[in-house]
Order: sequence, then structure tokens, then C-alpha cells
Amino acid sequence: MQSLLRQILNDVQPLVGEGKVADYIPALANVDPNQFGIAIFSNDGELYEIGDSQVPFSIQSISKVFSLTLAIKHYGDTMWQRVGREPSGLPFNSLVQLEYENGIPRNPFINAGALVVSDMNQSRFATPHYAMREFVRKLSGNPELQTDHKVAESEYEFRYRNAAMAYLMQSYGNFENEVEDVLRSYFSSCALRMSCVDLAKAFSFLANKGFSNISGEQVITQEETRQVNALMATSGMYDEAGSFAFKVGVPGKSGVGGGVIAVVPNRFSVCVWSPALNSVGNSTAGVAALESMTKHIGWSVY
Repeated sequence: MQSLLRQILNDVQPLVGEGKVADYIPALANVDPNQFGIAIFSNDGELYEIGDSQVPFSIQSISKVFSLTLAIKHYGDTMWQRVGREPSGLPFNSLVQLEYENGIPRNPFINAGALVVSDMNQSRFATPHYAMREFVRKLSGNPELQTDHKVAESEYEFRYRNAAMAYLMQSYGNFENEVEDVLRSYFSSCALRMSCVDLAKAFSFLANKGFSNISGEQVITQEETRQVNALMATSGMYDEAGSFAFKVGVPGKSGVGGGVIAVVPNRFSVCVWSPALNSVGNSTAGVAALESMTKHIGWSVY
């Protein structure tokens, strides 16, 4: 496995730094784009890593998977009355489809869907962001994980489009809490700082039928695990989900902080990070690294 990581690093080295960082979030604009790390955590508890794999970064939309898992734990199948399970076919921050479909977001990984999931967690927890942080600390085995408050404030300052989605859903009766409170929780979760090692460990339950070797608990059921992986496969990579499925062939979720996580069911979870993004907001080198990985191991869920 370590030789596989060296091969992947060699394959993608020319792409590291290609693209641009998420400069529309001012606090992320100064991140050095010439960084690359990857970590693999196997179902046997083995960790393999290379490059900048222990450098913490802003996980951004990767947090949507954690929020979804928390909601599933407490709401089960009833949550799907408020959010769909279909690919959107439109940009992740589009309002058009939301109005057309009467305030029901297409899936939990576009922004509108993630906001509804955050609203559910807001109703369930007195302090939802802290509940989320403690949940992720347990999954990753890292009790030191923190939120980058500068990033969270930066996102809140430029919250208007997300606020518009939330208020639109509220007008259709699909939003229960104060919009500004939910936005604060949502951005705080997106601003969690984790490394590739942290994320590979935290997502290991999705490779292991819902059981976490790190926390020693059944996080969600085997069936719920299958559902989360299916949603990542169809909707986890912004507008590149189809291409990612075609080229990589495993469930994945990206964030504009440059991280991409992927799950090889029954084998391992992997996180790759490189901050420079392609035109649809995914890590250029990160996506290439996962494509290289699945080519070398000859494995695909398809």
C-alpha cells in the first residue's frame, strides 16, 4: 500500500498547484496551492500516508456527510420527507430547482439540502455545532479537532445566497428554526479543520458496513451505510459526479478546501488533499490521485 501511495504521488506531481484556491471565501484565499497529501485507513486498522497528510485544512462540504450521518442516526427514514435523493443536474448553490420543486432540495449534498439537514440537527441538539464536532472527534480519534472561526465568520459574512435558499425553503414550510442560527451552525461545521489522516479514519465506518474501528461503535446500520455511499456516488462531487463515477468508480465527497474523501467498501477509506481546484470546485490533483489509485488497484463498485 505504501508503494501504491508513492506511485500515486509520482503520477499526480505535475498537477499539484494546477487550478486555483477557493478565493471567493476570503479566509481560504491565502492557502498555499502547492500542497498534496493522501492517507488510507484500512478496515484492518492499518494507516498509510504520504506527503502533507497531517496538515489540517478546512473540510468545507465534506462536513455534509457527517451532518447527514448525525441526522440519519436520529431521524431515520423520516428525514427523506424533507430532502430528496436524486442528482440535481444544476450548480450546488442553485435556487432555480428549489423553487420549481416547492422547497424540497434534490439531495443532502447540494447547499440547500445540507441546510435542511442542518435545520434537522438544529432541532435535535441544543448546540448542534458542538454535537457535530464531538461526533467527528470520536470518529477520527482526534480529541483536538477545532473549528477555524476565521473561516466560519468569513463564510457567514458572505452568506446571502445560502440565506436566500433557507428563507425560500422556510416559505414552503421546510425549515423549522431561525435561519441565521442554522447558518451559523452550518458554517461552523464546514470550517472544521482536519487532516487527511483525520478524515480517512473518520470515514472508515462507511467502508466497514457502518462500524467504526476508531470509536468501536456501530455508527449507522449496514443498510444506512449503503444509502450514504450511494448518495456520495451519485451526488458527492458537485457537477463532476458522473465523470468521477466514470473515471474513479467509488463513492466520494469533495470540499472547496481541496479535500476529497473516497470509500472502497469492505476495504478502506481514503482522503486526498490539494487546495488548487478545477473549474467545478474539486481538487485537481486530488481527483487525479483517486483516479490513479483505482486504476492501480483495479477496483470499482461498478
